[in-house]
Amino acid sequence: MEITGRITADAVVHKVGNDKQVVNFSIAINDSYKPKDSTQLREIVTYINCSYWLSVKTAEWLKKGALVQLSGRIGLNVYSNNQDNPIGSLTFHTNNIKILVFAKKTEPSDNTASQQQQKPLENPDDLPF
Repeated sequence: MEITGRITADAVVHKVGNDKQVVNFSIAINDSYKPKDSTQLREIVTYINCSYWLSVKTAEWLKKGALVQLSGRIGLNVYSNNQDNPIGSLTFHTNNIKILVFAKKTEPSDNTASQQQQKPLENPDDLPF
């Protein structure tokens, strides 16, 4: 199965047992549809928790905002909460990650650069165009 979506937060590496590690992240899938007898487009977002067991080095590339295409299988987790109510959640067990669009890099804030950009032109008539 393949799914495509944007990463909602930077990936996190978790240690499982003594020698295994897993990369956990979640993606958001945007979809839209027009209900019958309506002219208004309705948008829905589906959030999916994902796990990747093959290489923890991948986590450094899985940043918030990146668009990824994943292939893998769906897993179901079922348990009872404190009130003995059954709870279930889906996890996408990823075996292949393709980064379609990398996340935007956050540039360090440099006060001198921002001050230079905000400085008004002394003589706006001297523009080269």
